[in-house]
Amino acid sequence: MYLVTTHRELEEKKISQLDVILVTGDTYIDSAYIGAAMIGRVLENAGYSVGIIAQPDTKNTEDISRLGQPRLFWGITSGSVDSMVANYTAQKKFRRQDDLTPGEVNNRRPDRAVLVYSNLVRQAFKVTAPIVLGGVEASLRRIAHYDFWNNKIRNPILFDAKADYLLYGMAEKAVLELAGALSQGQSAYHIKGLCYIAPKAPEDYLLLPSSEECKENKHSFTQCFRLFYDNQDPRTAKGLVQALGDRFLVHNPPQPSETQAEMDLFYGLPFTGQVHPHYQAMGKVRAMDTIAYSITSHRGCYGECRFCAIALHQGRRVRWRSEASIMAEARGFTEQPGFRGFISDIGGPTANMYGYECPKKIKTGACLDKSCLYPQVCASLPINHKPQLKLLEGVSRIPGVKKVFLASGLRYDLILADTKQGENYLKAILKNHTSGQLKLAPEHSEPEVLSAMGKPEIGQLDVFLKLFARSNPEGKEKKFLTYYFIAAYPGCSDKEMQKLKNYIKQKLKIRPEQIQIFMPTPCTWASVMYYTETDPFTGKALFVEKDPNKRQKQKDILHSNPVFHKEMREKNPKPKKITSHFTPVKRRNKK
Repeated sequence: MYLVTTHRELEEKKISQLDVILVTGDTYIDSAYIGAAMIGRVLENAGYSVGIIAQPDTKNTEDISRLGQPRLFWGITSGSVDSMVANYTAQKKFRRQDDLTPGEVNNRRPDRAVLVYSNLVRQAFKVTAPIVLGGVEASLRRIAHYDFWNNKIRNPILFDAKADYLLYGMAEKAVLELAGALSQGQSAYHIKGLCYIAPKAPEDYLLLPSSEECKENKHSFTQCFRLFYDNQDPRTAKGLVQALGDRFLVHNPPQPSETQAEMDLFYGLPFTGQVHPHYQAMGKVRAMDTIAYSITSHRGCYGECRFCAIALHQGRRVRWRSEASIMAEARGFTEQPGFRGFISDIGGPTANMYGYECPKKIKTGACLDKSCLYPQVCASLPINHKPQLKLLEGVSRIPGVKKVFLASGLRYDLILADTKQGENYLKAILKNHTSGQLKLAPEHSEPEVLSAMGKPEIGQLDVFLKLFARSNPEGKEKKFLTYYFIAAYPGCSDKEMQKLKNYIKQKLKIRPEQIQIFMPTPCTWASVMYYTETDPFTGKALFVEKDPNKRQKQKDILHSNPVFHKEMREKNPKPKKITSHFTPVKRRNKK
């Protein structure tokens, strides 16, 4: 059984009015990998009736109103990805493909989807139930933030959307509290993990530089982000306030981290794991190739890479499901007719962070003066790959399971730091859980750039390569490494890219293929660096390449082999020219 998504389903279930209606920029896949589906199932499990409207037509209000008006609230999300990231490349070219849209053509997700959907609801219902924002786009734009596509500081998204509440992060616990409060006619302003707009600032909350100050002064913007970033740990965070005109964004402290029992409950809910038939009829959803038989084992990340927002959205503390919960999900796969015995992935943001956490962080919160992994792995982190290895071996023994793969990337510095289990872990992964290539993300080779990224020195990779050579099987089972690199990152010029090219040629002896041009996404230290052209940790000026042609040139430095260019042109014919950078929603919805 799916969540309600059509009027006919409303009639079949004899529901006169739904408690909650969720609106999402993804198609409706009933999977724990899809945020709207997870939130819907959590609410349903608590006794609320929930509907979901996926990728509604934005040309009129017929689609958005097909389930009527909810009793408690509308939940609005852009989907699994910020809509501007989903719709545009780092060079601001429109993406023709969307893996979370039926038919794979990117014609259903509007730019700034959270704003569009909120306005659409208000057009359809002049007096509406409260509108609640959530998901990645809302979560990472909850304070004044730099927007790469407008090249300016934008206001907190709650002001622009004219919504009532915003739930940030992994919001299962917060949404249950919100639904309970609204259902009982009580105030929701006390709920942790919630933001709202008020005419007056709470006296005991920390005042951030105002939205106007962030726009006028880059130093104020940096100071704002630092205060914001340092107050995101559930154990230590203070409530935050940011002014815009004569009103205030009130940012409550985060929800406590999920317990293992809560994680097991959430992921054990009765997801079908399939695209709803209403949307399946519209065409293939490419994301199903990745998520259909994949399992989330943990949330959060120790890494805090400065171009990544996972630490702000999922948290710096890693939480993991029990082995029994994951085994039960894997056994469920074997009962599905389409399962062929292969589990694509068991992992999280980084594969080898399952099953261990810093006891100090659990008790007193994350350190403000240092990171878990940068500039080196903290001695307080009790790294132990044994729990994950035991998990993978257990799932592999389930009748009907032929192979379990790790598709999530690995932190090689964690493997090196685990002096007891690291080498055995790597050998087992290469022998039993790697299809052909192991994914690594050194990102660059030069110290200045790696420092700005918050990534380990390249010497760590050199050491790992020796361990990899010793651990790699021989013959047909031999595995290979694939690397991810970033061009045009703050602090990187053509000079650094040429040095990276030389390193790849001399040390890695490969022709790099996984190269992306840096994209400054909201609520990351890297976006602060890009906008201010300053290292926020030292105050020194930082070279930032902003010219699109020169950004492309940096990437091309690694692709200077003419034979390679010829092969790539044959594999990827030149796309049709897209005439507009900000393509109107109406044009993208044309058949």
